[in-house]
Amino acid sequence: GSLLAPAAHAQTPDKKTAVGVNLSMMQYQGNLGGDFGKLHTPVQVGVGAHVTRYLSPTFDVSLLGNYQNYYHYIQEVAPAYNSLTAKTAMFDLGLKLKLNNGKILKEDFFIQPYLMGGGGFFVANVSGNYATGNGDPYTPINGSYFNRVRQLEVFGAAGIRFRVSPSLAIDVQTAQHYPFTESFDNLGGPNNKLYDRFLVNSVGLTLALGKAKDTDGDGVPDRKDKCPDTPAGVKVDLVGCPVDTDGDGVADYLDKCPDVKGLASLQGCPDADGDGVADNDDKCPNTPAGVKVDASGCPLDADGDGVADYLDKCPGTPAGVKVDANGCPLDRDGDGVPDFQDRCPDRAGPASNKGCPEIKAEQKKILNEATKYINFDFNKATLKPSSFPKLEQMVSIMNEYPDYSLSIAGHTDNIGDDNYNLKLSYDRAASARAYMLSKGIPAERIEARGYGETKPIADNKTKAGQALNRRVDFDPFLTGETNAAEAKYGPAPTIS
Repeated sequence: GSLLAPAAHAQTPDKKTAVGVNLSMMQYQGNLGGDFGKLHTPVQVGVGAHVTRYLSPTFDVSLLGNYQNYYHYIQEVAPAYNSLTAKTAMFDLGLKLKLNNGKILKEDFFIQPYLMGGGGFFVANVSGNYATGNGDPYTPINGSYFNRVRQLEVFGAAGIRFRVSPSLAIDVQTAQHYPFTESFDNLGGPNNKLYDRFLVNSVGLTLALGKAKDTDGDGVPDRKDKCPDTPAGVKVDLVGCPVDTDGDGVADYLDKCPDVKGLASLQGCPDADGDGVADNDDKCPNTPAGVKVDASGCPLDADGDGVADYLDKCPGTPAGVKVDANGCPLDRDGDGVPDFQDRCPDRAGPASNKGCPEIKAEQKKILNEATKYINFDFNKATLKPSSFPKLEQMVSIMNEYPDYSLSIAGHTDNIGDDNYNLKLSYDRAASARAYMLSKGIPAERIEARGYGETKPIADNKTKAGQALNRRVDFDPFLTGETNAAEAKYGPAPTIS
């Protein structure tokens, strides 16, 4: 009989070579009986060593060597034999079938069963002590014997590996092997029943050698690394891929929102309103679907009026113009002319008059015909009392239309000195202005000009024409617009 060392289990495709040592106990079964399944005393402990090479997920090959002392006290046939003592050694080559091959059990499963078979060379020095024989043809005569056994053998084994770490394993194994000899116990016969067999029970440690190739240095061997190009320093999972805490497909080291599922296009951050701006950058997180937004996630506002384009009914509003909730310029008086274009934003008027009320026709008539009723003392700028009623009417009109100013232009005929006539025309216009100012009209709303004899409306060669040319015109105009007299006659001449 001989002892089979337990096979190595720590080797893997990454660490293909393993070495190990073991302790064992041998049990004998032969012509002198046996102790299979028995614990005899004194216990003889053997030692062994092995080298194992990984072939595939299913197979390993092992080279094994072992040495053991064996003692057997024979009671079954006493007093024929008193004892049997042996020193055994073995050298075997075995092929192991692993059940943790990825099909039955995972390769790195903690409990890893296996089967092994093989053969090798068995060496033993055996001695026996015996008493008087009893006539049995297979019982030797009185005395002792010494045998040197040198034989080939075969073996079969079953065991379990306990994976302590990727490099270290504990192996528990039982093996039965059979050397091709009857000389171990010095007995034999036709009914030997494959005697001189041995049962070997062992416990050992196996250490895998070498270092797994890990190109990206993430701690996961290339063979198992599904992400072999992981950047240095990035945390990885069991298969070598960067950790993705929120499971959104964006690795944590690239994920700006590693604890919340998001979109790869937004570096792993969510976008609740789907506007293309991540929630953590979105200043308007509830934008309606389909609305175009700016970089901050807020709806576009092309005209900058504070009303988003998708709500803006007046999208081209000029900068700085106040608008309503619809994005349209304010129109306080509701005349259809926006305030920023309305010269009279608080009084309704047509767009043709810049949003200001138009002077009624009968009041325009009063102003146009006023020149007929405004009279002065001869060759003076003093108003005659007959002029007052008409001036009062014009005061009333100016009060009714506060958005208007009044141009008063004085004219003369061509009789006399030009400069004198120019000054006289101005003084008469100024006299009419002074009267209206005395009635409460603000000074900035009335302007007096003198044109002298430069703007006749009739022929100065006739008395009738001269009479028409001696006049004072009253022309209203919107405050802020060009002076009506200047628009009609041009700038007034300078009085020298």
